[in-house]
Amino acid sequence: MPEMRFVVTWPDGRKETCYSPSLVVKDYFAEGQNYPLSDFLDRSRTALIIASNRVKAKHGYPCSLALSQLSRIEQAAAAYLTHAEAEVRCESFIL
Repeated sequence: MPEMRFVVTWPDGRKETCYSPSLVVKDYFAEGQNYPLSDFLDRSRTALIIASNRVKAKHGYPCSLALSQLSRIEQAAAAYLTHAEAEVRCESFIL
């Protein structure tokens, strides 16, 4: 199963490289695209849960790295939940 990383920029300008055990992230994000925070969270949850489930289907257990990444994204996003205009940018994919 091909893994990938995707680089995002948080509303404060901080860049973060995120992990996915599957290329499914490319179905939910586009390079250079900004996403409202709530949309980014929804897309991240969907993509990383699908990726984890793909690992489970192949290996018999969910991907702890994908679920940990989702948790880190949710924790980082919490700082911006009160900012109505907060957006996250998907900068690039690293394959």
